[in-house]
Amino acid sequence: MSEIIESIRKQLVENADEKTRAGVKRFFKEAVQLYGVKTGTVNKIGNQAFQIIKSLPKTKIFELCEELWKSGMLEESFIACNWAYALRKQYAPEDFASFETWVQKYINNWASCDSFCNHTMGSFLERYPGFVENIKTWSHSQNRWVKRASAVSFIIPARKGQFQKEIFEIADNLLLDKDDMVQKGYGWMLKSLAEAYENEVYNYVIDHKTNMPRTALRYAIEKMPEEKKREAMKRV
Repeated sequence: MSEIIESIRKQLVENADEKTRAGVKRFFKEAVQLYGVKTGTVNKIGNQAFQIIKSLPKTKIFELCEELWKSGMLEESFIACNWAYALRKQYAPEDFASFETWVQKYINNWASCDSFCNHTMGSFLERYPGFVENIKTWSHSQNRWVKRASAVSFIIPARKGQFQKEIFEIADNLLLDKDDMVQKGYGWMLKSLAEAYENEVYNYVIDHKTNMPRTALRYAIEKMPEEKKREAMKRV
């Protein structure tokens, strides 16, 4: 198993270049550790390695994912996210412990947060909706990425009209947060819910626009009709 990780890292080093590294860094306000490998190449390296390990027990693959997470390298986190999502048909309730650990211990930027939560956590929630209460507790965390994760884990289910009540509760919990990464996260969650419940989200925004940060508000109403957007953006 260690040979797989070593091979991945060797290939990432070989495919890294400073131009890509500098270009990717511009998308982050926070410091990120990365090799500087194009996304398509990262996916190719990860997919080739997955073909070698895919017959291993899920627990062993998750152990490999954790080794990738531990490195703190952006590209390795993407491979871990892709591997975990590839096993979505095998998810079981006990997997939540691993997923929560990864969110709380290793996620340290918006890209890793969104990649993992949109796909793995979204699929897990659809399969095991009882864990919605666990994820709601993340919105009370002191960690900005855990708070963002509490919102962006609902992006895919929200688009399908699922978890409306819980999504508004999470928005309530995050409403006054001063961190723009958290604001963008819950604004995105509301925008996704609006695909199924536009009027409900619009009414929520109108009711809370006095207190809602403008960043979150703009995200929430982004795809609404112009008339609704103008009304929502009016100062009270």
